[in-house]
Amino acid sequence: MTTTPQPRGRLGAGAHGREVQIERQFRAPVEDVWVAMTESDRLERWIGRWEGDPATGRVTFFMTAEGEDVEPEELTITECHAPHRFAADTSVGDGVWHLRFELSQDGDVTTLVFAQALGDDPLGSVGPGWEYYVDRLARTLEGGDAADVDWDDYYPAMSAYYDELER
Repeated sequence: MTTTPQPRGRLGAGAHGREVQIERQFRAPVEDVWVAMTESDRLERWIGRWEGDPATGRVTFFMTAEGEDVEPEELTITECHAPHRFAADTSVGDGVWHLRFELSQDGDVTTLVFAQALGDDPLGSVGPGWEYYVDRLARTLEGGDAADVDWDDYYPAMSAYYDELER
C-alpha cells in the first residue's frame, strides 16, 4: 500500500531572498546523504549527473530524470563545505536558479533542508517539483528505485498548497 505524499515545504529567507524550503529526515549518516547528493553516479540514481571538474567551481549538469533529450545546464558551485553545506547557481532557460542544501545529523538521523530562491517561476510548480525529487532521493537512500516515485502524485496535486504559501 502506498501513501499519497503530503506537501511539507515552506517559505523562508535565504541569501538570495525568499526561498522555498523542503525538509526531510533520513535514517542514514550525514556522509551517505552528502554522497547521494554530490557524487555524479549516486546523483544520477534520483535526478541527474554532472560532468567536469568540480574543483574549477563549474560543472555541466544533465537532468537525466527528465529524459534523454533535456539540454545540459551550466552549474556554478558557490559554496561547498562537505558534508554539511552546498550551494550552486544553475542556468534554467534564460534564468538562474539559486539552489542550496544543508545537512545535519542527530544520532542516526540526518536532516536535509533543500532550498531554491524564488524567482519568476511559479511556486505552484517549483514546490511540487522539489518535493518529488527529494522523495526520489529518499527512495534511493532506502535502497529502492527512484522510478517508483510517481510525478502524478505531486503535480498538479500539490500546486494549490504552494500557491497558498505565496499569498
